[in-house]
Amino acid sequence: MSTVLRGSGFRVVIYANDHTPAHVHVFGSGEAKVDLVGTDGRPQLIWVFGMTVGEVRKAMQLVDDHQALLLEAWARIHG
Repeated sequence: MSTVLRGSGFRVVIYANDHTPAHVHVFGSGEAKVDLVGTDGRPQLIWVFGMTVGEVRKAMQLVDDHQALLLEAWARIHG
């Protein structure tokens, strides 16, 4: 597990032994799994557990704002 980004009260993690498609796990008061490249090319929420709607919005904004950095981290971790 590698924490690749922190911000807005969240910790964004990529697991080294995880599967494609490229995605991250965002931890705050709960957890959200976010596909880094959704059907429209932007990050897409896969599932969420224990976060409020407002927290999900903030988490998604954080991932969207750092999409390129997170994709680079995924490529570095997964080859």
